[in-house]
Amino acid sequence: MSRKTENSARLFNVAKGIMPGGVNSPVRSFSAVGGTPLFISRAAGAWIYDEDDNEYIDFLASFGPLVLGHADPDVVEAVRSAAMSGTSYGAPCRDEIELAEIITHSFPSIDVVRMTSSGTEATMSAVRLARAFTKRDMIVKFEGCYHGHADYLLVKAGSGATTFGSPSSAGVPEDFTRSTLLARYNDLDSVERLFEKHGESIACVIIEPVAGNMGVVPPGEGFLEGLRSITADFGALLVFDEVITGFRLAPGGAQSIYGVMPDITCLGKIIGGGLPVGAYGARREIMELVAPTGPMYQAGTLSGNPLAMAAGIATLRKLLDGEQRYKALESTSSRFVEGIRGIIKSTGTAAKVNRAGSMFTVFFTESDVVDYETALSSDTKIFSKFFKGLLEAGIMFPPSQFEAVFVSTAHSEADIDKALAAVKAALS
Repeated sequence: MSRKTENSARLFNVAKGIMPGGVNSPVRSFSAVGGTPLFISRAAGAWIYDEDDNEYIDFLASFGPLVLGHADPDVVEAVRSAAMSGTSYGAPCRDEIELAEIITHSFPSIDVVRMTSSGTEATMSAVRLARAFTKRDMIVKFEGCYHGHADYLLVKAGSGATTFGSPSSAGVPEDFTRSTLLARYNDLDSVERLFEKHGESIACVIIEPVAGNMGVVPPGEGFLEGLRSITADFGALLVFDEVITGFRLAPGGAQSIYGVMPDITCLGKIIGGGLPVGAYGARREIMELVAPTGPMYQAGTLSGNPLAMAAGIATLRKLLDGEQRYKALESTSSRFVEGIRGIIKSTGTAAKVNRAGSMFTVFFTESDVVDYETALSSDTKIFSKFFKGLLEAGIMFPPSQFEAVFVSTAHSEADIDKALAAVKAALS
C-alpha cells in the first residue's frame, strides 16, 4: 500500500505546540521508530483507521485492553446505556459490585478488591498497602519491569542487584528511591542476596509475573515459586502486577497458570474494556487496612466510574462465557507466532520470539531473551525498519522493540494470513 500521512503530520505539528512532544503518552510519539505517529479517527474489530484514511490490522489493541477487538457491539452498548444514566456519580453504583464479584470469583487470591482509575494508581496503592501491613519501608522490583510512573517505581535498570536504585526520571528525588532495591528478572540469586542484606526491612517484592514492558519475557521454571518462598520466609508480601496479564492469559491471570498465589494483585486494562481503570486486591486481612476500614489512605474521584464498570463487565461476561474465546485466542496466537518463527528461520533473520498466550514480542537478537539485559541486546534499528515495513503493508505493531504484540478474538484467519505475508516481506 502507499500510505498518505499528510493529515497525521499536520495534526502532529499542531499537537506539538500544545502537548509535550505532541502526545499524552511518550511511546505514541514514534520516537523509538521514527516517522510521523498515526492520528486515529476510528476503529472496529481487528481494524484501525487513521486520519488519512489508511487502514491497518491492529495488533496494538490499545496496549492490551481490547481483547475483544475495537468497538465490540456489546461493550459499546453497555457504555452507551450507562452514559444515558450519567457519566459519573461520586457515589457508589451497582456495577461496582458486579465487577468486583467477577474479579474475586476469578482470582482466588483476592477476597476484597478496590477499584482505581489506572494501573499506576493500583500498583502505587499496592506498595503502600504492603508497607502498611508489614510496617517496613523497602521494596524489591526487577530491572525492566514497569509498574507505572510513581516516583519510587521509576528506578533505572542496570544497577547492581545488591545496590539501591537511582531515579530514571528527572524530577524524582534520590531519597524517593533509596528504599527501592533492584533485582534481576529470572534470577533468584539476586533476590536472595537482597534479602540476606535487607530482609527484615523489605515490605514486598513487586513483579510482573510475565514481563510485558521489556517486551514479553515469561518467568523461568521455579522463578515465581522461589519468590513466593523467599517472601514467605522473611515475612514480606509478594505483589503481582497483572495489569497486562490479568484476564488476558487466563481468567485467573498468570498466577492461575503458574500456580503461584501472591499476597496482593494489581489489575487494569481488560477489566475496563478499553476505558481508564485499575484495581488492587488481596485477602481480607490485608485489605482491611484500606480506608475507610483501616488506616491506609487511598481515594479517587473517578474510581469505580460507571462507564468503566459497565465496559469491564460487558467485556468480562463475553470473555468468560465458556472456554471458546480463550481457546480461540490461543489457537490464533500460536498460529501467528509459529508462522513468524518459520519466516525468521527461512530468511536467516537474527531474531527470537517470546510468547505468553495472546501476547508476544519479536526481539531482534541472537540471544534468548530471559531478562532486561538480554532484551537490551536487541537491534532497535532493525526493529524500526521491521515496524515501518509492517506499517506500509497495513499492519500495526507497537512502535517500540520493548512492547508486547496483542492478539484479540476479533482477528480472523485472513487477518493472520495478511500479517504473516507482511512479516515475510519485511524480513526478506
